[in-house]
Amino acid sequence: MSSFLRIQDIADILIMSFLLYQLYSWFRRTRAMQVLLGLGVVTLIYFVTRFLGLYMTSWVLQELGTVLIVLVIVVFQSEIRQALYRFSHLRHIFYEHSDEGHGRFHEIAETMFSLAVKRTGVILVFQRSESLMDLALNGVSLDSEINPQILETIFTSGTPLHDGAALIRDGRLVLASCHLPLSVSADIPQYMGTRHRAALGLSERTDAVVVVVSEERGTVSLAVAGEISPVKTAKELADVLEKLINPGKDAAATPFRQKLFSNMLPKIMILLLVTSFWSLVTSRQGQITTVNAPVRMHGLPETLALVQRSPEEVEIQLKSYSILTPLPSKLGIVADIDLSEVREGHTTIRLKHSDFNLPSGTVISNITPASIKVVTDRKARKRVPVRPALKGQLPRALNGTRIVIEPSSVEIEGPASQLEKITAVYTEEIEAARLTLDREYQKGMVPPLHQVVVLWDDAVSLKAIKK
Repeated sequence: MSSFLRIQDIADILIMSFLLYQLYSWFRRTRAMQVLLGLGVVTLIYFVTRFLGLYMTSWVLQELGTVLIVLVIVVFQSEIRQALYRFSHLRHIFYEHSDEGHGRFHEIAETMFSLAVKRTGVILVFQRSESLMDLALNGVSLDSEINPQILETIFTSGTPLHDGAALIRDGRLVLASCHLPLSVSADIPQYMGTRHRAALGLSERTDAVVVVVSEERGTVSLAVAGEISPVKTAKELADVLEKLINPGKDAAATPFRQKLFSNMLPKIMILLLVTSFWSLVTSRQGQITTVNAPVRMHGLPETLALVQRSPEEVEIQLKSYSILTPLPSKLGIVADIDLSEVREGHTTIRLKHSDFNLPSGTVISNITPASIKVVTDRKARKRVPVRPALKGQLPRALNGTRIVIEPSSVEIEGPASQLEKITAVYTEEIEAARLTLDREYQKGMVPPLHQVVVLWDDAVSLKAIKK
């Protein structure tokens, strides 16, 4: 590891710490949290085994990790969808927060305490910025105004809609008899029943505010952000709802300093975890490896032909910043040179780091040589005859015959200076002793020079006929 931290390294650690803390905040009281912790342990074991060179164990864990990721996506798709929704800050632009008014909250609060006196069980959900459509299941659509008579009718025991939760969104009663996800937290007191577990379960997964009235004890409670607390009076409940549902009327927002230094223990633990993981990942930082990269070229203008390039490969020194980066010798690194600006004649091209296809976490520290030399010439075409490449002497039976080739001539393309020296193109070698009169043979053509192309893709036919 290098002896100093770059600004990018600090930003890397802080960004990952922030993201992990957000995941922890959202999932800490859900069953998904236990699975995430298990995956974290498996991931840590994988990197330790890979670092120690335990190839079989690391390979098994790598293959198992692929399967586990798919299982997590399938099993916890609802939680993942909710987390992605929370990441979408644009929702605040399109979300129109309705001002429900203190009078409406006071009316609802009075109704809740009236039902508590009658020992009528209630779960009343207030949706805020996060959608609840994936979590409030099997509800009956209402879309009505909120008044005490409707609330009492819904939650009175024996009515068709009393079993379940009612959902308020944008100042309207939109659903009744909803089923909510139950909390799996082990810290819930035994005296709290299914209603309280449902209220906590929804508040753990979303930013919803849930009012619960206990049928057994006749008490009113409020569940927010995975915490449930009793409410003593209707005025207290109305004030809290006003503050939570209409935050714009709040006198002062939570100071940034208070947000930063609250809940410090998990933040410090996550920061230490990310720093340790970063140290493990960058344990190979600064390691120098030398590899040979072949030179590959592209973009040569259509009017030019490549005559020569030197060298054919270059030596590069690579510096790795992460243990996750594969060994450079296994990456197939090449120097991909753009020749679009080359002109006819001799050209020297200085190599740039961007000419190499490098993986993330690897940089070039040195290139030898630092440039390549390219020789180009004007591209030209020329028609030349095709000649047979006979090996040995013709048999006596073919004396007085001649070899006919079809086609008798072809076009070649390449550097103009080289085409001037070429008088014919020859076929592949053919044993002269095996030729038979009037029998047709198929042979390919051999390019006369490496830079010259024969503009004929098919084979040519050869036949010995009498003169």
